[in-house]
Amino acid sequence: MTEVVATNETILVVGGGISGMTAALEAAETGKRVVLVEKRPYLGGRVSQLYKYFPKLCFPTCGLEINQRRTKTNPDLTVLTMAEVTDIKGEKGNYTATVKLSPRYVNENCTGCGDCEKVVEAEFGDEYNYGLGKRKGAYLPYRMAHPQRYVLDPRIIGTDDATKAKEACKYGAIDLDMAEETIDFPCGAVIWATGWQPYDAAKIQPYGYDRIDNVITSVEFERMADPSGPTGGKITRPSDGKEAKKVAFIQCAGSRDRNHLLHCSRICCMASLKQCTYVSDAYGEDADISVYYIDIRAIDRFEDFYDKVRKIEQVKFIKSKPASIVADKDGSPVIHGVDTEGYNRFADTHDLVVLAVGMEPSVDKDSFPVDIVINREGFIEPAPENGGVFAAGSASDALDVNRAVQHATGAALRAIQVVNATAGVEG
Repeated sequence: MTEVVATNETILVVGGGISGMTAALEAAETGKRVVLVEKRPYLGGRVSQLYKYFPKLCFPTCGLEINQRRTKTNPDLTVLTMAEVTDIKGEKGNYTATVKLSPRYVNENCTGCGDCEKVVEAEFGDEYNYGLGKRKGAYLPYRMAHPQRYVLDPRIIGTDDATKAKEACKYGAIDLDMAEETIDFPCGAVIWATGWQPYDAAKIQPYGYDRIDNVITSVEFERMADPSGPTGGKITRPSDGKEAKKVAFIQCAGSRDRNHLLHCSRICCMASLKQCTYVSDAYGEDADISVYYIDIRAIDRFEDFYDKVRKIEQVKFIKSKPASIVADKDGSPVIHGVDTEGYNRFADTHDLVVLAVGMEPSVDKDSFPVDIVINREGFIEPAPENGGVFAAGSASDALDVNRAVQHATGAALRAIQVVNATAGVEG
């Protein structure tokens, strides 16, 4: 049975992405007791799935490694992975949280050796790579996953694969008797940091995402470009594995649209500009890159990066919101639309089309465990009615990594004020 030591001076953080980790660590490093709950088997969230950050084009592993080390060494922080908050009762300063824990089937004896993975035959779609590849039924989510422990997919439990995995483990780390648990514990404040999810591109029917193999999303392209990703970093056509040198990026795919997401997601333009450099770096003079845009939003310091990409000879910008995409006889996507600067019709053929999908909040208004104020876009509003529940990062608005981290620090400070008041401490 999992035990959590907590009081009404404990801060509960829901979501273990970059915002949740930041909020939890900032609070714990002031001496507050913090419980961090993450539904995935690992911390890091969507930042861990990036290949590079913009504008410096550095690797996220650097920042994540620092936060992971802080997490491992802080005695005031309890981390629960494969966990989900199902209920919160009470009031500001005096909540009781109910958390459901799903079994990992691997205990803390795991060394990450991978012997269990070698003997398991069953394969499933790889969630970490957005389904672009397969993973085994015994798997390490990604190479830097924290905790560094394997997971058994529940679909192999009761099969020969599960038995093989247990027999292959020389450390006694496979525990097939693990079962779902539900635990309750007190807390004084809650930080909701459940992040965002990519907008479902299949809903943008004219773009054919669910019908044309060589139309993918920006988050899928990010994993494709990563050397540790499903293609080993090669930018290729999903339909036939051929090199994709002629690549189109379509901006505002589902964003700023009354039929889809009303808001601007802020990151999409910069993400596509960054991904232009991936193609340019991969294919050099042979690259042929098109960016279809309504307007480019390169806010503040990002303007310099925009100028840098504009100077790449292989990149051209077409002011247009394309009308539709169809596939030609060899599966190449053909973009149809009108150039809104010259009002010329076009039908452009590409090897690969990348849809810059918007950020949709992961907040589920219908199943949220406590009454809070949620705006029409689905983000949590900073309202007095929320009591001791505070949003952090992209649960509050569409934010890039830098702004999400800053916002998470602010959420931690507000939660600290609540538990300080509960304890009768000033500040």
